[in-house]
Amino acid sequence: MRGRHNGLLIEEEFRDMKGESDMKVEQISIFLENKPGGLEHVTRVLMDAGINIRALSLADTSDFGILRLIVSESESAMAALHGEGLTIRRSQVVAVEVPDRPGGMHSIAKVLTENNVNVEYAYAFVEKSGENAIIIFRFDDIDAGIDVLLKKGFKVLTGEEVYRL
Repeated sequence: MRGRHNGLLIEEEFRDMKGESDMKVEQISIFLENKPGGLEHVTRVLMDAGINIRALSLADTSDFGILRLIVSESESAMAALHGEGLTIRRSQVVAVEVPDRPGGMHSIAKVLTENNVNVEYAYAFVEKSGENAIIIFRFDDIDAGIDVLLKKGFKVLTGEEVYRL
């Protein structure tokens, strides 16, 4: 490992120490009817349970929407939402930090394409403009996606890092 770039060596040591499973982030998907009040209902339930939303994406069709959330406490959120009779599903995604500048997303997309990693969907957010963006990815093979990103020197955040943002 001595001949490798220092940043990559650190990432590989970090991955070996923490394990790729720590780099998976829990996401909750909630299926909502496409009508007024659905988003308000979910956010009220989470607010009442004291759960903070870290990231979200809302996609729709003509009949229903899928609200994808990363929250501070996924177990508590699942229980609260399930108690309201909502249709929910838990999945794992990957959070990658990139510079907030033109080409930041392209640098990741290029590496993923070159390594034949399929992106099912992605969404992003910025903590502070001009610094770093965090892109949330859902891959068809999550372990392959994490492996490629780490080997290419990208900063993959652990679930705990994302939940604390």
